[in-house]
Amino acid sequence: METKIKNFGTPKIESPAGYDYYTAEDSRAIFKTVFDSEEDWKKYSEGGVAFFEQAGPRKKIFFPPSEVTAGIVTCGGLCPGINDVIRGIVMELTYRYGVRRILGFPYGFQGLVKKYAHRPIELTPENVAHIGADGGTILASSRGNQDAIDMVDTLSLYGVKMLFCIGGDGTLRGAKEIVKEIEKRREEISIIGVPKTIDNDINYVQKSFGFSTAFSKAMESVECAHVESKGAPNGIGVVKLMGRHSGFIAVNAALASRNVNFCLIPEVDFDLYGKGAFLEILKERILRRQHAVIIVAEGAGQKFFGKNEERDTSGNLKLGDIGVFLKEKISDYFKKENIAINLKYIDPSYIIRSVPANPEDSVFCEFLAQNAVHAAMSGKTDMVVGMWNNVFTHLPIDLAIKERKVLQPDRSTLWRTLLTSTGQPSRMISSES
Repeated sequence: METKIKNFGTPKIESPAGYDYYTAEDSRAIFKTVFDSEEDWKKYSEGGVAFFEQAGPRKKIFFPPSEVTAGIVTCGGLCPGINDVIRGIVMELTYRYGVRRILGFPYGFQGLVKKYAHRPIELTPENVAHIGADGGTILASSRGNQDAIDMVDTLSLYGVKMLFCIGGDGTLRGAKEIVKEIEKRREEISIIGVPKTIDNDINYVQKSFGFSTAFSKAMESVECAHVESKGAPNGIGVVKLMGRHSGFIAVNAALASRNVNFCLIPEVDFDLYGKGAFLEILKERILRRQHAVIIVAEGAGQKFFGKNEERDTSGNLKLGDIGVFLKEKISDYFKKENIAINLKYIDPSYIIRSVPANPEDSVFCEFLAQNAVHAAMSGKTDMVVGMWNNVFTHLPIDLAIKERKVLQPDRSTLWRTLLTSTGQPSRMISSES
């Protein structure tokens, strides 16, 4: 696992940040912290212990602040906390490093392409001071790839020395293409990613900003579904939450609510029909308790839709709507079983992603923003700032986009806790198949 971070050269400029202490350049965070046995540790340590570079301000920086023009771009879907990250970057660059020119490129990577004619916005402490109170992003966003040559042309035109790319997997892949083009030209433009994904599925990033807000807001819909299910005979509340490949939002919302009886996620297969399958177990629950609350992540149960190669503008495979599908299958099943039910379906997806960050996420965004600035000013590039084992770290973009982070049910304390909380079986696979 290659964790070394690229740097343009040896930083030689005394940092003007004025902190009482700085992070040592050689400071590292160990990758693995828990071992099954002493033998396990010995085997791991003898094989070469993996480390991540620790994030934080350095005593020496690479870029002269007076010569820096910084850029910020926000891409992909909306997420709570984007404005907090923008604010944090602007405040750190301005007040700690003395950078006087910060440009926000609107509408994602489109803002870096001349043909779209999106003019950059000058960002100052005055015009970003209170943006955290609003959801979304003041720079707006877009999806889809753009030509790296065009984007680097724009960065060079405006004299940008560092670009902060706030976005998810697709954004980081686009940032990587920008890095490649910069390297071809032998220019020194630092590219720093700030991982943004409600799904919390960025590889080797402990958590992404907006996740805490997302599942907290999702709880409101879950509680409404619970009230609805309890308020009518044989009431069933179905809530579809975000999570294309990872069930982190669904599981955390279920645990926080404590009123959820079934949680269906992409990482755990389930069948609909047959002994031991989902619908039979749901029927047993309804006959016994006369109500049920179901959370389903958007990427769960995609096997029911067959093979699909169609992709959206971000390059993601288009998913079948498991929420509507499940609603219809539940209704049809109970009708055939001659059991009257009252089913309510809730999809709060766009409400969840559009709200401002909660206090926990807002603070987390500030940490990410500051560490992103520290990395860029010290001349680092082709990296993502994140957290691992509660330590803020630097992560190569290649490693961040290598694969998606998913919940691993067979060795996850999170999933084990969820099973106890909901009372659902660990697997709902038909014994008749």
